[in-house]
Amino acid sequence: MAEENGFKGLERLVHHVRHAEFGDAAGLSGGNLVVSEEELQALLRSPALASTRLSWARPGESVRIIKILDSMEPRTKGPGGAGIFPGFLGPATAQGEGVTHVLKGAAVVVAGKLPRAQEGMVQMSGPTAELSFLGSTNNLVIEFAPAEGASWTQVDEALRLGAMRVAVALAELALDIRPDGVEKLAALDPRSDSDLPRVGTIINLQTQGAFKDVFVYGRTMANSLPTAIDPNELDDGAVVSGQYGHPALKNPTFVHQNNPVVAALRERNGRNLTFGGVILSPEPVDQTLKELTSAHAARLARQLGLDAAIVTKEGGGNADSDISLKVDALESMGLVGIGIFAEMSGPEGLGPPLVAPPTTATAMVSTGNYDERITLDAVDNALGGEVVDLNGLDAKAEMTLPVAAVYGSLSPIGWGRLTCATEAPA
Repeated sequence: MAEENGFKGLERLVHHVRHAEFGDAAGLSGGNLVVSEEELQALLRSPALASTRLSWARPGESVRIIKILDSMEPRTKGPGGAGIFPGFLGPATAQGEGVTHVLKGAAVVVAGKLPRAQEGMVQMSGPTAELSFLGSTNNLVIEFAPAEGASWTQVDEALRLGAMRVAVALAELALDIRPDGVEKLAALDPRSDSDLPRVGTIINLQTQGAFKDVFVYGRTMANSLPTAIDPNELDDGAVVSGQYGHPALKNPTFVHQNNPVVAALRERNGRNLTFGGVILSPEPVDQTLKELTSAHAARLARQLGLDAAIVTKEGGGNADSDISLKVDALESMGLVGIGIFAEMSGPEGLGPPLVAPPTTATAMVSTGNYDERITLDAVDNALGGEVVDLNGLDAKAEMTLPVAAVYGSLSPIGWGRLTCATEAPA
């Protein structure tokens, strides 16, 4: 654990990326990131991949990225990653301590077809760009062609590891550069005797098998019971997404690295609450397992001394049950449960908002309506594919579709730009 000048926890050395491009002289200077395409391609080579293509999609450009699978923020703890993405790039040893270099304003994005993946897209310009966190980052997009004879699972694994290696390589360009800022994230003190209310978060992780799974220290959480971690572990990539369904409702690796609920609790810690910890929980498909998992999550929250817990989810209607059961279980133990949901109430917003609402808990936050329709402007260039599977249209065409197709737009982990207002009189 880092203890320089008595500090215990994680130091994030933040480097801002304002522009990114390919070039021979790789480096980061004045916010301009230059990378070697050839060197990055070498990191992606795998027997499971016939070819890969790298492209930059930058804010303000007339570009649409479609078929987005996962995204991650470039980070490293030293040469080779030095512990970042534990369980994948190195041993599954506890992280969240020491020093981590972070490239803010950049992302590595994997785009293309995999089984069970649903069409997710991002506009890099126009009014709808702000609906996704990727609309404001310099995105290094990885497109791919599977190798003949490779299984889809092998392709998926090759893409995940390759993207991580690329993310680390980008961040390593900042290892010897003075950061733009230093953020000190203290380790949580479980012995705190503050009189402030103790608040934590329960993060539900999708566990529905291959291509709809999330990994903790390199392993699926399926068939596991809830577990408590220090929030700093999230910053070092302890949670990695392999979930490609419900693009608006998925929590990509990028968002786990920048968990909005954790950030809000950190900011308020010691002011009007005590941040009491993070609980990770699977989202089983079986109802009996859902109930068991929810009961254990609530018991663990009580053991952590929480007075309240913010519960987040991942996925569509099936996941509503997980979050509802958990907030009800918290309430049954005398704790306050607050759920973050997206609504599924039809294009006009007139239907029931939740597939499976809580029975006793009443504190809920809406992140928007899954079925609301929006129009995306036509673009000059598209990455990730030539045709949008959702509607069969050319990937560059103007199109009207549900906000559910916009990557991360209804983030049930707290990121989002959607707001609501009383309808103005005619």
